[in-house]
This record gives sequence, C-alpha cells and structure tokens, in this order.
Amino acid sequence: MTDFGADHSFGRVSDKLLEHYGITLPTSTVRNITEIHAQQIYERRRRERIEEYPAVTGRDCVIAETDGSMVPIVVTDSNAEDRRKGKEYVWKEARLSIAHVPGDTTLKFGVEFREGVDEAGKEFFDSACRAGFGWGTYLHAVGDGASWIVGQVKKRFGQQGNYLVDFYHLCEYLEGTAPAFLGKSEKVSWVARQKEFLKSGHTEKVTEALRPHLEPDTTEDRNAPVRRCLRYLLNRPGQFDYPGAQARGLPVGSGEIESAHRYIIQERLKIAGAWWTTENARFMLALRVDRADGYWNRYWEGVSRAA
Repeated sequence: MTDFGADHSFGRVSDKLLEHYGITLPTSTVRNITEIHAQQIYERRRRERIEEYPAVTGRDCVIAETDGSMVPIVVTDSNAEDRRKGKEYVWKEARLSIAHVPGDTTLKFGVEFREGVDEAGKEFFDSACRAGFGWGTYLHAVGDGASWIVGQVKKRFGQQGNYLVDFYHLCEYLEGTAPAFLGKSEKVSWVARQKEFLKSGHTEKVTEALRPHLEPDTTEDRNAPVRRCLRYLLNRPGQFDYPGAQARGLPVGSGEIESAHRYIIQERLKIAGAWWTTENARFMLALRVDRADGYWNRYWEGVSRAA
C-alpha cells in the first residue's frame, strides 16, 4: 500500500488494491498509513544523517548538485471553526540534493522542505558523505549560482569544495543580451564567440564585450539584460572555471539535479489535484528520497523485525 502511495494519488491506490489484491480500503486509510510510514522514514533519516566531518579518506572526487523545486501547499487557519473554510493555496520550495562519484550512476539523495538553508546544507553534506566524500576528496558542486548554495558549499566542504556555475544557465543570461544591440544575423555568431571565451576561461573578454552596451541607470532592471548579465558575472568571481572542470572530465552543467526534481518530487507531489500540508509534504519527500536511495527494503525489514 505504501509502495503504491509513494507513486500514485491516494484515491488511485484504493483502486489498485482492489484490482490487484481484492482489498477494499477507503482513501483516508491509505493516506493515513502511507503518511505514518513516511514520517517514520523522515525521523530515521534525521537520526542517521551524517553531520560530522568524515574521519576517513574519501573517494578522489564526488560530484554534488542541489537546487529547489516548488511544491503545492495548502495552509489552513488552525483557529477557524470550520477548517474547510479560509484555506490558502501557495507554492513553497523543496531543496533536493544529489551526489555521486564520477562515472557512477548510483546517486545519493537529500531533501529539505521549509526548514531553512542550514538544514538543506546538512542534507547536501550527508548525501555527499554517503557518496564517498571524506579526507582528500575533491568536491565538485554545480548549480545556478544561488548564494545559499555557494554559502553551504563553503561552510560544509571548506577548501575541498569547488563551486561551478552551470554553463548552460549562464548562457541563458548571455543569449538574452544579444538582441539588445545586435541584429538577427549577427546574434548567433556573437553568442557563439562569447561561449568560447567562457569555456576557455576568459570571462573578462565577455565582460569587456558587454560593457559598451550597458543600459543607462534610468532603465528598469527588467529591461536591462546587459546589466543583469554583467552583474551575474561580476558577482560570482571564481565560479566559472570551465577549463578546470573539463580537464578533470567533470560536468559543467547541472542537468542531473533538474532531472531528479522531475522523478523524485514532481511525479508525485505535483500530480493533478495534489495539495499538501507542510508536514505531510516533508514526510512524503523523505519517503520518495529514501526509496531512490535504495533503503526501501531495509526499512521494511526493520518494520518486520519490530512486528
């Protein structure tokens, strides 16, 4: 039942139980049982989380990525006489982490929901440690340049951590600047030339190419793509070492975490009609991550022993 509930709406689980096992259970029972196990998994993951710096030599390199994805949340007034009224529907960010050694397709996951960037950093660190991070490990982190990620890489991994801005994310900023001062025929070649500068480690040549086209201060930021791109480049010194990453055979993009958001978070928590309380979303995310981590059978073996 919980296995079905991890993948499908609770209403569909009732149908599947009847179809496959001839068992009739109300949707509310399916929801309650699934959420009980999800909470237990969440609590166990917190107890077992690695927060201390490993005392052993790690793998040579670990690749780690983290990013956010929006989850639909329903907020109710706890003081209202009728809890069905006065509901507010909002979207809140869940932060997912992945880590693995180069060439290994086995990922280790971490997830945080509405507990703060420090908790997200702990989940990030834990996933990296379980993937092989330790003394002597080079931690290669890739992301969109969000300040909270950069801060957590520095805080958790120190000198062993290196943060690289996603090349393709940066290119989106760059491509947005070209129409501001180039015709269509020139745009493609100009953008391609700037990308080559970036890949070869000459970020300063890109900023030099942009400066003459900087919009006046009176132009609103949303209408100033050159200003936004320059600011993005200048505010992230040391985060564009694409030649170094390529020399090590390491990724310059964060496509793995974007893909993981789809199959870990969105496939279940963003199905049509699904709205979650903060607590239940947190527990369900832990359940989804635990199963992806390969701990599913271990959890149920523990349940069987306890029974």
